[in-house]
Amino acid sequence: MGVLSTASLFAATVTTGLTAGLFAAFAYAVMPGLARTDDRTLVLAMRRINESILNGWFAVCFGGALLFTLLAAALHLGAERRAVLPWIVAGLVLYLVVLGVTAVVNVPLNNVLARADDVDDVTDLAALRARFEVTWVRGNVVRAVASTGAFGLLAWALVAEGRLLG
Repeated sequence: MGVLSTASLFAATVTTGLTAGLFAAFAYAVMPGLARTDDRTLVLAMRRINESILNGWFAVCFGGALLFTLLAAALHLGAERRAVLPWIVAGLVLYLVVLGVTAVVNVPLNNVLARADDVDDVTDLAALRARFEVTWVRGNVVRAVASTGAFGLLAWALVAEGRLLG
């Protein structure tokens, strides 16, 4: 049971870290770069990114972060491992914020872009961009901060577990 609880915590930490890195990269590089482009480029680029991101690697990281963190929490309920449970639960709570913001803010806005006409047929790309960009960026910053916090908490749980076992 000890190896499985440590392995699940390690997997939770890695997948949460990869997800945090994705959202952070969008916050400090991708969206600021797209902000410097014209309306057509931003809309088309975000459509292509939203289509491309739905793949197995993303699913393993994004979904795995939740599943592995839940598993790690469950496996740390025993008295000998309970000392790290508060760090795991706090990481889980922050990751639930990420999921909530994704579901309530970012995915609906992605769907707005996906449902719009072909980029060359949209009559007011500036309005489409305005409807999308500012709110999506704010939501993503929340996701970046929350997932980075979750990653830090899970990493600390690994350190604390190592001290308990060592």
